[in-house]
Amino acid sequence: MALSGLIRVMEKAARKAGQRLRRDFGEVEHLQASRKGPADFVSKADLAAERTIWDELRAARPDWGFVMEEGGVIEGEPDKPRFIVDPLDGTSNFLHGIPHFAISIAAQEPKLDGSGWGEVTAGVVYQPITDETFWAEKTRGAWLHDRRLRVSGRRHLDEALIATGIPFAGHGDTQQWMKIYAAIGPQVAGIRRFGSAALDLAWVAAGRYEGFWEQGLKPWDSAAGCLLVREAGGFVSDFRGRSAPICDVEVLAGNDALHSRLHKLLAAAIKE
Repeated sequence: MALSGLIRVMEKAARKAGQRLRRDFGEVEHLQASRKGPADFVSKADLAAERTIWDELRAARPDWGFVMEEGGVIEGEPDKPRFIVDPLDGTSNFLHGIPHFAISIAAQEPKLDGSGWGEVTAGVVYQPITDETFWAEKTRGAWLHDRRLRVSGRRHLDEALIATGIPFAGHGDTQQWMKIYAAIGPQVAGIRRFGSAALDLAWVAAGRYEGFWEQGLKPWDSAAGCLLVREAGGFVSDFRGRSAPICDVEVLAGNDALHSRLHKLLAAAIKE
């Protein structure tokens, strides 16, 4: 599948920022024992990556708006789409020298009636360390480079590998997460927590996981990933089964066979 002009622009921005992140990642381990520690360095790496992405996308689409993790909302022309950008999803992994993090960029269209924001029509999740570009466009499918992606074909929960994000340091509802884990964990082949929601969703699209759940995300964490899963034949909803262009506060993703079964387990768990 040939890349469209928009995907080319998004991938170019992600790759350019990824080059710097790869270089900075190589420095993190040398900072672990420093007095100041690596946190400030990582914050600067995050900001530099976001600036690189902003510069590239702004040059290509000067009238579009932005929603960025660090830079906030930058308004564009009212009838134009906007980019939703996470320059470093998996910051804690980066901080600790764990090579599992990604850049996420999505494009979202305004609603035709002017009442807000509508469909996500393009998304890129780029893993700088493995040099993997997951991308999707609405109605054109999901892809890893030039290979078409399909969600896993596994039909049984006891064969399913499920990803999640675990509440930490006051973020998220620990008690609710424990109830969901207690309901889903005994039914599946395994639960994984790798620390990057963007990559978790990309891996559901690629068939590496059968499902994923997390709460308390932001639009930049999941905008591109939601589109990837849907264009790969999967389903994304909130914990009540409702679909939206971007599921972030509550996210449940799964392949076409298991999403509904995971939802039943999850919904029963949080009612208790």
